[in-house]
Amino acid sequence: MDDNVFWHHATVTRERREKMNLHRAKLLWFTGLSGAGKSTLAHALEERLHQRGCRTYVFDGDNVRHGLCRDLGFGIEDRTENIRRIGEMSKLFVDAGVIALTAFISPIRRDRENVRRLFQADDFIEVYVKASIETCESRDVKGLYKKARAGEIPDFTGISSPYEIPEKPEIVIDTENREIDECVDSLLVSLESLDVIPTMVV
Repeated sequence: MDDNVFWHHATVTRERREKMNLHRAKLLWFTGLSGAGKSTLAHALEERLHQRGCRTYVFDGDNVRHGLCRDLGFGIEDRTENIRRIGEMSKLFVDAGVIALTAFISPIRRDRENVRRLFQADDFIEVYVKASIETCESRDVKGLYKKARAGEIPDFTGISSPYEIPEKPEIVIDTENREIDECVDSLLVSLESLDVIPTMVV
Protein backbone atom coordinates (compact mmCIF):
# COMPACT_ATOMS: atom_id res chain seq x y z
CA MET A 1 0.00 0.00 0.00
CA ASP A 2 1.33 3.44 -0.99
CA ASP A 3 1.98 5.61 2.09
CA ASN A 4 0.34 8.51 0.24
CA VAL A 5 -3.01 6.73 -0.12
CA PHE A 6 -5.46 7.36 2.71
CA TRP A 7 -8.90 5.93 3.52
CA HIS A 8 -11.60 8.60 3.48
CA HIS A 9 -14.28 8.16 6.15
CA ALA A 10 -17.73 9.13 4.90
CA THR A 11 -20.39 10.78 7.05
CA VAL A 12 -23.07 8.49 5.62
CA THR A 13 -22.24 5.27 7.41
CA ARG A 14 -23.22 1.67 6.85
CA GLU A 15 -25.39 1.83 9.95
CA ARG A 16 -27.36 4.76 8.54
CA ARG A 17 -27.82 2.95 5.23
CA GLU A 18 -29.03 -0.19 7.01
CA LYS A 19 -31.51 1.86 9.01
CA MET A 20 -32.90 3.33 5.80
CA ASN A 21 -33.02 -0.09 4.12
CA LEU A 22 -34.74 -1.76 7.11
CA HIS A 23 -32.42 -4.75 6.84
CA ARG A 24 -28.83 -5.58 7.66
CA ALA A 25 -26.09 -5.75 5.05
CA LYS A 26 -24.40 -9.13 4.59
CA LEU A 27 -22.36 -11.15 2.13
CA LEU A 28 -23.90 -14.49 1.13
CA TRP A 29 -21.10 -16.49 -0.44
CA PHE A 30 -22.54 -19.35 -2.53
CA THR A 31 -19.93 -22.02 -3.23
CA GLY A 32 -20.21 -25.42 -4.90
CA LEU A 33 -19.44 -27.37 -8.03
CA SER A 34 -20.33 -26.16 -11.50
CA GLY A 35 -23.93 -27.18 -12.06
CA ALA A 36 -24.79 -27.34 -8.36
CA GLY A 37 -27.21 -24.45 -8.80
CA LYS A 38 -25.33 -21.52 -7.25
CA SER A 39 -26.38 -18.87 -9.77
CA THR A 40 -29.93 -20.19 -10.05
CA LEU A 41 -30.31 -20.18 -6.29
CA ALA A 42 -28.66 -16.78 -5.76
CA HIS A 43 -30.87 -15.09 -8.36
CA ALA A 44 -34.02 -16.82 -7.10
CA LEU A 45 -33.22 -15.67 -3.57
CA GLU A 46 -32.51 -12.15 -4.80
CA GLU A 47 -35.94 -12.05 -6.48
CA ARG A 48 -37.65 -13.02 -3.24
CA LEU A 49 -35.60 -10.52 -1.23
CA HIS A 50 -36.37 -7.79 -3.76
CA GLN A 51 -40.06 -8.53 -3.37
CA ARG A 52 -39.59 -7.89 0.35
CA GLY A 53 -38.04 -4.50 -0.37
CA CYS A 54 -34.43 -5.51 0.27
CA ARG A 55 -31.53 -3.90 -1.56
CA THR A 56 -29.46 -6.65 -3.15
CA TYR A 57 -26.91 -7.45 -5.84
CA VAL A 58 -25.73 -10.77 -7.27
CA PHE A 59 -22.13 -11.19 -8.37
CA ASP A 60 -22.26 -14.07 -10.84
CA GLY A 61 -19.05 -15.90 -11.67
CA ASP A 62 -19.50 -15.83 -15.45
CA ASN A 63 -20.72 -12.22 -15.51
CA VAL A 64 -17.73 -10.97 -13.51
CA ARG A 65 -15.37 -12.66 -15.94
CA HIS A 66 -16.83 -10.55 -18.74
CA GLY A 67 -15.54 -7.37 -17.12
CA LEU A 68 -13.80 -6.99 -13.77
CA CYS A 69 -11.89 -10.29 -14.08
CA ARG A 70 -11.72 -10.78 -17.84
CA ASP A 71 -7.91 -10.68 -17.70
CA LEU A 72 -7.79 -13.82 -15.52
CA GLY A 73 -7.57 -17.47 -16.48
CA PHE A 74 -8.56 -20.54 -14.49
CA GLY A 75 -5.27 -21.70 -13.01
CA ILE A 76 -4.89 -21.71 -9.23
CA GLU A 77 -3.20 -18.30 -9.02
CA ASP A 78 -5.77 -16.62 -11.27
CA ARG A 79 -8.64 -18.24 -9.38
CA THR A 80 -7.19 -16.87 -6.14
CA GLU A 81 -6.95 -13.37 -7.62
CA ASN A 82 -10.49 -13.68 -9.00
CA ILE A 83 -11.84 -14.44 -5.53
CA ARG A 84 -9.73 -11.71 -3.91
CA ARG A 85 -11.19 -9.09 -6.26
CA ILE A 86 -14.74 -10.26 -5.63
CA GLY A 87 -14.14 -10.24 -1.90
CA GLU A 88 -12.95 -6.63 -1.98
CA MET A 89 -15.85 -5.59 -4.24
CA SER A 90 -18.36 -7.37 -2.01
CA LYS A 91 -16.93 -5.57 1.03
CA LEU A 92 -17.78 -2.23 -0.58
CA PHE A 93 -21.32 -3.37 -1.34
CA VAL A 94 -21.85 -4.49 2.26
CA ASP A 95 -20.57 -1.12 3.43
CA ALA A 96 -23.17 0.40 1.07
CA GLY A 97 -25.88 -1.40 3.05
CA VAL A 98 -26.57 -4.03 0.40
CA ILE A 99 -27.15 -7.77 0.77
CA ALA A 100 -24.49 -9.00 -1.63
CA LEU A 101 -24.80 -12.51 -3.06
CA THR A 102 -21.90 -14.16 -4.87
CA ALA A 103 -22.12 -17.28 -7.03
CA PHE A 104 -18.61 -18.65 -7.53
CA ILE A 105 -17.26 -22.18 -7.50
CA SER A 106 -14.41 -20.79 -5.35
CA PRO A 107 -12.91 -24.27 -4.98
CA ILE A 108 -10.02 -23.42 -2.68
CA ARG A 109 -10.94 -23.25 1.01
CA ARG A 110 -8.06 -20.88 1.78
CA ASP A 111 -9.37 -18.35 -0.76
CA ARG A 112 -12.84 -18.38 0.82
CA GLU A 113 -11.35 -17.96 4.28
CA ASN A 114 -9.27 -15.02 3.06
CA VAL A 115 -12.48 -13.32 1.94
CA ARG A 116 -14.12 -14.12 5.28
CA ARG A 117 -11.26 -12.32 7.05
CA LEU A 118 -12.13 -9.11 5.18
CA PHE A 119 -15.44 -8.92 7.05
CA GLN A 120 -16.70 -8.53 10.57
CA ALA A 121 -17.38 -11.83 12.29
CA ASP A 122 -21.05 -12.26 11.29
CA ASP A 123 -21.05 -10.40 7.96
CA PHE A 124 -19.78 -13.32 5.87
CA ILE A 125 -22.32 -16.13 5.43
CA GLU A 126 -20.95 -19.12 3.56
CA VAL A 127 -23.66 -21.05 1.70
CA TYR A 128 -22.53 -24.48 0.55
CA VAL A 129 -24.66 -25.49 -2.43
CA LYS A 130 -24.44 -29.24 -2.11
CA ALA A 131 -24.75 -31.58 -5.11
CA SER A 132 -22.67 -34.57 -6.12
CA ILE A 133 -20.34 -34.48 -9.10
CA GLU A 134 -22.58 -37.10 -10.74
CA THR A 135 -25.66 -34.88 -10.41
CA CYS A 136 -23.83 -31.78 -11.59
CA GLU A 137 -22.41 -33.63 -14.57
CA SER A 138 -25.84 -35.03 -15.48
CA ARG A 139 -27.18 -31.46 -15.63
CA ASP A 140 -24.25 -30.00 -17.60
CA VAL A 141 -26.43 -27.19 -18.97
CA LYS A 142 -23.39 -25.38 -20.38
CA GLY A 143 -21.72 -28.48 -21.81
CA LEU A 144 -18.63 -27.82 -19.71
CA TYR A 145 -18.28 -31.27 -18.17
CA LYS A 146 -18.39 -32.85 -21.62
CA LYS A 147 -15.61 -30.55 -22.78
CA ALA A 148 -13.60 -31.21 -19.60
CA ARG A 149 -13.92 -34.98 -20.06
CA ALA A 150 -12.68 -34.54 -23.62
CA GLY A 151 -9.66 -32.60 -22.38
CA GLU A 152 -10.82 -29.35 -23.98
CA ILE A 153 -10.99 -27.46 -20.65
CA PRO A 154 -7.95 -27.74 -18.37
CA ASP A 155 -8.18 -27.16 -14.60
CA PHE A 156 -11.90 -27.94 -14.47
CA THR A 157 -13.17 -28.26 -10.92
CA GLY A 158 -14.31 -31.75 -10.01
CA ILE A 159 -12.64 -33.33 -13.04
CA SER A 160 -9.03 -32.15 -13.34
CA SER A 161 -8.92 -29.68 -10.45
CA PRO A 162 -10.00 -30.19 -6.83
CA TYR A 163 -12.97 -28.74 -4.96
CA GLU A 164 -12.46 -28.32 -1.22
CA ILE A 165 -15.79 -28.71 0.57
CA PRO A 166 -16.49 -26.05 3.25
CA GLU A 167 -15.72 -27.34 6.74
CA LYS A 168 -18.16 -25.17 8.72
CA PRO A 169 -20.49 -23.30 6.37
CA GLU A 170 -23.20 -21.20 7.99
CA ILE A 171 -25.80 -22.70 5.62
CA VAL A 172 -25.94 -25.92 3.59
CA ILE A 173 -28.47 -26.19 0.78
CA ASP A 174 -29.00 -29.59 -0.85
CA THR A 175 -30.00 -28.87 -4.45
CA GLU A 176 -29.67 -32.51 -5.40
CA ASN A 177 -32.76 -33.59 -3.47
CA ARG A 178 -34.78 -30.37 -3.12
CA GLU A 179 -36.62 -28.12 -5.58
CA ILE A 180 -35.47 -24.53 -6.05
CA ASP A 181 -38.48 -22.96 -4.28
CA GLU A 182 -37.94 -25.19 -1.27
CA CYS A 183 -34.26 -24.21 -1.20
CA VAL A 184 -35.12 -20.50 -1.32
CA ASP A 185 -37.70 -20.93 1.45
CA SER A 186 -35.02 -22.56 3.58
CA LEU A 187 -32.58 -19.74 2.87
CA LEU A 188 -35.14 -17.10 3.85
CA VAL A 189 -35.79 -18.88 7.14
CA SER A 190 -32.03 -18.96 7.78
CA LEU A 191 -31.68 -15.25 7.02
CA GLU A 192 -34.55 -14.48 9.38
CA SER A 193 -32.97 -16.57 12.14
CA LEU A 194 -29.64 -14.79 11.59
CA ASP A 195 -31.48 -11.46 11.95
CA VAL A 196 -30.46 -10.32 8.46
CA ILE A 197 -34.06 -9.64 7.40
CA PRO A 198 -37.23 -9.15 9.45
CA THR A 199 -39.37 -12.23 10.03
CA MET A 200 -42.39 -12.28 7.73
CA VAL A 201 -45.70 -12.04 9.60
CA VAL A 202 -48.28 -14.30 7.97
